[in-house]
Amino acid sequence: MALSARNNLSGTIRSVTTDEVMAEIVIELDGGETVTSTITRGSADRLDLAEGDEVSAVIKASEVMVDKD
Repeated sequence: MALSARNNLSGTIRSVTTDEVMAEIVIELDGGETVTSTITRGSADRLDLAEGDEVSAVIKASEVMVDKD
């Protein structure tokens, strides 16, 4: 599948936390950093996401904030 998003990060799911509507997925990247995604529970169930799964975090953002103290 070809995507227009340029930020495709591979990693391992470290945790999946769900409630009635939403799911929080924490992905550990190769360098040890983590990316957290909030998706619908329906999507998490459809993808059958679980701890230890190898996944990609595809990031498409029209706005990225940068802060410098």
